This record gives sequence, structure tokens and C-alpha cells, in this order.
Amino acid sequence: MSFAIDYLKQLQAFAAASPLPRIRALHLPPQQDIENNRGEFCALELEDGSLGQSYVLFDDSLQHLRADAGHLGLQGTDALELAQHYLSDSGPWQTLGFAAANALTRCLMNRAGFRPDMSRDSIGQMQPQAGEHIGMIGFFKPLLGAILESGARLTVLELDPTLVTETDRYRVTLNPAELADCSKVLSTSTLLLNNSLDSMLATCRRAQWFAMVGPSAGCLPDGLFARGVTLQGGSWITDSAGFVDALCAGESRSSFSAKFALTLDNYPGFETLLQRL
Repeated sequence: MSFAIDYLKQLQAFAAASPLPRIRALHLPPQQDIENNRGEFCALELEDGSLGQSYVLFDDSLQHLRADAGHLGLQGTDALELAQHYLSDSGPWQTLGFAAANALTRCLMNRAGFRPDMSRDSIGQMQPQAGEHIGMIGFFKPLLGAILESGARLTVLELDPTLVTETDRYRVTLNPAELADCSKVLSTSTLLLNNSLDSMLATCRRAQWFAMVGPSAGCLPDGLFARGVTLQGGSWITDSAGFVDALCAGESRSSFSAKFALTLDNYPGFETLLQRL
């Protein structure tokens, strides 16, 4: 079964154990922020204040969501019903479904009294070493320094052909096979939206450490760990109102959130969270 199927089954079990909040609002970034590499995520808010994020630049999703924002009729609707679109759709409805699923995950963690450990760094705690071959799925340009300063060799896999390049310190390629011998991999969480998670994990099967990070990595991690992901790193929102205001204004949200890191060692598991409700 796919990660999406596993994830939605867990949320259905949550709904069976506890009444779920309905949807309060969808929050979208302003248009101009895309050019500044900021407006790439939306946030879906539930009536209890839980927020779930999702990447919005696949399939022109952001443009469609902006155009339809006044006609979506999301306020007051069933969050789990919307989350089902993550499983069955693509484009803007898949984006909304994933955001709803992630908002329900935050709701579950809040009710279970669980807060993940904060991350020690921004590169998935992979501790790169000199001479290692590190893979990166998605061009995290601000993170290059932390990897290259270690003396590791870096190969970046991208979908955008305009980013392909080779320097004496790193290589950007369109060919997934070039990650096959990487010992550690840092991946964007957008793999969860473009249906490439399983294929990328198969390509990187020699990797001893596979970290998935990004604002969209707010899902339940059980299905990720079962497939071979070793660390999930996302954004734990600490001030919902401030976060929403900053997102809608195209400003930095770092003051209203903190980076977290989940591994098999510090995550109690979905069944334990359910028992704590």
C-alpha cells in the first residue's frame, strides 16, 4: 500500500476514537513571495487552531487556489473528508487534502500531549563526514554550506532542468540513478505530493540515513519509518495567529515556529498517541 493509504487509515482511526474539529480557514501566501522563495506553502486551519502545511507549487496549485479561494466553501466542513483528497486527487485538491491531513496530525499530537524534540540542525542531523557521498533531493541552496564544509561530496537531484550544474564542490542532476551510492540523503518532503517517495527510497536503498525535511513534513511518521526514512524534520508552529499573519504577509515565519526532528528513538508511535487521548 502507498504512504497516502496508510496515512489516511491512521486519521480514520483517530476520528473513530475522538471527535475532530472542523475547518476554520485556508491561508495562502501572497503572489510576490514566490520570487523570493518564500510563498511556497499554504496552511489549513482547524477550529481548534491546529495548522497543517502543504507545498503549493506543483501543477499550478497556488494559482488555482487563489482563483477559487472565494468559492471553495471550506469553512465549517469536515476536515477528514477534505483529507481524503490527498489520496485520490492531484493538483490543488491533493494539496488541500494533504494540508488537512497534516492539520489533523497536529490536532492528534496536541490532544495526546506530545511535542516532538527540536532539531539540532537544519540538515536532518545527518552529520556529514569528509569523503562521504551525500545526496540531496530538491535543491536546498541555503543548506549547501553545512554539508560542503564537512568535506563531503554532494549530488543534488532536481526536476528543474534550469538548475542543472556542476562545480568543483557539488553537482546538480536530473538523473535519480546518481544517488544510488550515497551513504546519506537529505530529501524535500514534496516527495509526499508527487508520488515519488517509494521510487526515491528504492534508488537510495544503500543510504544509511534518509532524512525528510520541510514545512510539509507535518504528517504522521509511522508510514515513513516503515519505508526506510530515518528522520522526519518539520515545522512545529508555536504561535498560530502570528504564523498565519506572517504567511499571509509573505514574511518569515521562523519566530512563530521551531524545527523538530522525529526518529524511531523519540517517537512513541501512532497507537501510543491514540491511547493517550
